[in-house]
Amino acid sequence: MRLRRAARFSLWTIVALLTVYAALAYVLLPVLWTHYEQQPALAGRPMITRTADGIPGDPLNVGLVGHERELVEAISAAGWHPADPITVKTSLAIVGSVMFDRPYLRAPVSNLYYEGRKQDFAFEAPAGTSANRRHHVRFWKVLDRGAEGRPVWLGSSAFDTGSGLSSYTGQVTHHISPDVDAERDFFLTSLTKVGMLDRIYAVTGVGPMLNGRNGGGDRYFTDGEVEIGVINKGALPSQEPPDLVPSPLPVELKDQLFDAIGDLLD
Repeated sequence: MRLRRAARFSLWTIVALLTVYAALAYVLLPVLWTHYEQQPALAGRPMITRTADGIPGDPLNVGLVGHERELVEAISAAGWHPADPITVKTSLAIVGSVMFDRPYLRAPVSNLYYEGRKQDFAFEAPAGTSANRRHHVRFWKVLDRGAEGRPVWLGSSAFDTGSGLSSYTGQVTHHISPDVDAERDFFLTSLTKVGMLDRIYAVTGVGPMLNGRNGGGDRYFTDGEVEIGVINKGALPSQEPPDLVPSPLPVELKDQLFDAIGDLLD
């Protein structure tokens, strides 16, 4: 009798485990990891940048929809400055800015590469007197025509906390704050404040990471989402706040969990 009960218990345990597995593998996880429905043409694309040496760099975590002129005008209206190209002159200027604590609002940023191309645009916003601490974002044009009928740009935003040496190459570089999600939110909020965005929605990015490493060896953590802002047509400011398109419920729950984890890790 005991043997029969044990066998029955084991059978029901196996059935329960198989049911849970099926629910996770075929229902929950596909929804959790893939929600490109707002921008289907992004499916299957890499969501990480690389350095010139091919080392994985900063994750893609932000995006914009709009024509080139709209992108430049919207970001500029939000108080961001286009970064100067890297030359001997600008390299000396950023060194002087850091050493003598003086402003350089258009200081160059290092090149990162997406699908073999360096960034199309880089912008920065000051966070102190010099270029030592700053917000910065790079953008690559990824789709000529997205779901909205306009180009889609994917970007990588991060906050420079100070200068130092790369853990991988020993080269002089900026170190970043590990909370790249906070910087993504800062960037989109700056555009929202000046009425430049019509909608904001998320698509699947690099995936959740608690101990990612960028091209300089700096740690970062992220919920793995790419938040995309749709720029008002013509980059005309609006008094109306952007529509916030919710992600699928499992993704929303995952994002809330990572927000809580981020508060502990930061």
